[in-house]
Amino acid sequence: MYALLLTVGTLQAAVPDSALFASPFRFPLLLSANFGELRPNHFHDGIDIKTEGVTGKPIYSIADGYVSRVLVQHGGYGQAICITHPSCGLTSLYGHIVSFAPAVQEFLRNYQYEHETFVCDLTLEPDRFPVKQGELIALSGNEGASAGPHLHLELRRTDTGEFVNPLPYFKDLLTDSRPPVARWIGCYPVRGKGVVDGSSKKKILSAAAPVPAFVAWGDIYTAISANDYMDGTANHYGVHSVVLYVDDTEVFRSTTDGVAPEENRMINGFIDYEEYVRSRRLLMRSAVLPGNPLRLLQAGEDRGVVHIDEERDYHFRYELTDDFGNRQTCSFVVRGRQQPVPPYEPEGRWLSWNRTHVVQEPGMELVIPRGQLYEDTALQTEVRGDTAGISFDYVLDMGDTPLHGYCQLSLGIRHFPVEDPDKYYIVQKTGKTRTSMGGRVEDRWIKASVRSLGTFAVAVDTVPPRVEPVGQATWRTRRQLRFTVTDAQTGIASYKVYVDGRFVLFARKGNTLSIVDPERIRKGVPHTVEVAVADGCGNETRKTYRF
Repeated sequence: MYALLLTVGTLQAAVPDSALFASPFRFPLLLSANFGELRPNHFHDGIDIKTEGVTGKPIYSIADGYVSRVLVQHGGYGQAICITHPSCGLTSLYGHIVSFAPAVQEFLRNYQYEHETFVCDLTLEPDRFPVKQGELIALSGNEGASAGPHLHLELRRTDTGEFVNPLPYFKDLLTDSRPPVARWIGCYPVRGKGVVDGSSKKKILSAAAPVPAFVAWGDIYTAISANDYMDGTANHYGVHSVVLYVDDTEVFRSTTDGVAPEENRMINGFIDYEEYVRSRRLLMRSAVLPGNPLRLLQAGEDRGVVHIDEERDYHFRYELTDDFGNRQTCSFVVRGRQQPVPPYEPEGRWLSWNRTHVVQEPGMELVIPRGQLYEDTALQTEVRGDTAGISFDYVLDMGDTPLHGYCQLSLGIRHFPVEDPDKYYIVQKTGKTRTSMGGRVEDRWIKASVRSLGTFAVAVDTVPPRVEPVGQATWRTRRQLRFTVTDAQTGIASYKVYVDGRFVLFARKGNTLSIVDPERIRKGVPHTVEVAVADGCGNETRKTYRF
């Protein structure tokens, strides 16, 4: 009844060998995050290694190979270097670094100045920068989307790009005797097919004490929130393996050994996404939604759904295991008690997960391709506003049901107060927040790709960005030029800074532009600096300063 049928096509990673790779550092390793941690819209695809609270720690290649990629971006990894290791079919990535080894740094700078760009993604041939195990490749930093100094280390399969769990390769360098800890248990009735404690709504209880019995009837599934811990640090981590048994029969298993890039966003079908949006609690479903092909989830024909059809106690048991084999068990009872199961009556248009849907209202079309929904859901639409607006406001409401990928949204433009079509964009309205979706105008329509639903309208942006100097009085002596750049509508799209007519490299973090190479500015002589900043609709601000 509950037999587990393992799915086909799970990730096949190289057999971990702790002797294959050396440490990237010359000090004891402590982690601030592990592989597979649950993050907004993605799994954590590597391990985060603490750098003793500072930047500038030397990073060494974990094995022989060659520099295959150098990446610089405003967010994300910030700056990263990839080393391909042909002997094992893996590539290592080192993210959030502050600088590269001298030869690579010089190559990168030459490219950035030649092409007048800070952001770049360079693929390199194998013979340009060969490296040996233990060779210096970078200095650690806090660049990009980083909340503190650390090294983000990834392993990827070179042929497919799939992310591989690095921890088994570095077990000998870490200490972990602490088991995972369950935090919350959820019991979920299947819509129209089950009830929990007399209700069609889910019930979530603390797992810190003995969990009271859930009373249920019909089809249900459960979910669990849990953290792992390691020795020598107060950080908490994701759980490597979650196995659910019902009456000693395995019905569900998740094991986080690898994730393909296209699977990352499938985390939204694995967790209770609605609960995450509401409370930021991350509960992992022990059921596989029909439209979620995430390969780390394994279940039988019932996809982890349990049929409560007898008036007796059903014994549920979770086994939580970390990468070091430490294990915790969390047990509870679901008490079968016959009770009415109300039918589910969706409000709005019913969308099937395995079909393409074209949703239309006057002046609006939304195309949801097949594969963008994890389960069947209801969509409610509403048209608001009047003919005086550039467009109507279109409400596309699926509650907190996530979309897996992008869908094309087309809105009709009723009036053209501005002649230039590049000044129009689609705006998403959430309370008082306005977010640009971009878009392009075709005849009297504007089209954009959206990955979440809500309320949309057409807006016009003719206001250029704001540019303000920071600490201008100290520029001549310190040469630490900085600017604050902001745009209230479509955001900063591009920027360039010239000193005495020559391009000078500036990095952007948040709303701040900071000079990268102050030594390129001569001391003791007057200078002229010109800043050009453009937004998403092509509005540009150019300002000139002298110091």
